[in-house]
Amino acid sequence: MVNEAIETARGITDLGMLAVAAGFFLVLSGTMMLGLFRWFRKIIDNTLRENTACATDLRTRLDDIADGVGAIAEGLRPETRLRIRETAAIHFRCAVEQVCRVIKRVREENNIHNHEATACKIRTLLKNIHDERNRAFDSYTYKGRKLSDYTDEAWIERVAQVVEGEIYNEAGANNRRAYTNVRMAYDEIENDFMQRLDE
Repeated sequence: MVNEAIETARGITDLGMLAVAAGFFLVLSGTMMLGLFRWFRKIIDNTLRENTACATDLRTRLDDIADGVGAIAEGLRPETRLRIRETAAIHFRCAVEQVCRVIKRVREENNIHNHEATACKIRTLLKNIHDERNRAFDSYTYKGRKLSDYTDEAWIERVAQVVEGEIYNEAGANNRRAYTNVRMAYDEIENDFMQRLDE
C-alpha cells in the first residue's frame, strides 16, 4: 500500500509539473503570437504609409509633367503659332506708328542740337514702347514661356539708330522716308522675334 501511495503521489507530482510546464508554454506561445502579430501589423502599416507618400509624390510629379507637356503641345499646334504671329504683328505695327510719332515729336519739341540729351530721350521713349509691348506679351505663353521672354533689349538700340538717322538726316524731315525706315527696322525685329520662337 505504501508503494501505491508513493506511486500515486509521484503521478500527481509529475502531472502537476506537466500542467505547470504546459501552462507556462501556453502563456509563452500566446505572448509570442501577440508580439508577432503586432510586429507584422506595424510592418504592414509602415509599408502602407510609405506607399501612400510615394503615390502622392508620384501624382504631384505626374501633374507637373502633364502641365509641361501641355505647354509644349500647345506650342506645337499650328493655330497657336498663327495666333502669336498675328498678335505680334499687331504690336509691331502699332510700335511703328508710335516710333514715327516719337520722331515727329522729338523734331518739334527738342533742342536736337544737343545730341546727348536727344539720344537719351529717344532711348527712354523707345524703352517705354518696348516695355509696354512686353507687358502685353506677358499675357501669352509659348512652349511654357511668356512671349516677353522671346524679346530682346537690343531692339531698342536698333530702332534708336534709325530714329537718330531720321532726326539728323541732312536731307531734312521726310515723314514717308521715316515711316519706311522704321517699318524696315520693325520688320527685321519681327523676323528676329519669330526666329527666337523657333529656337
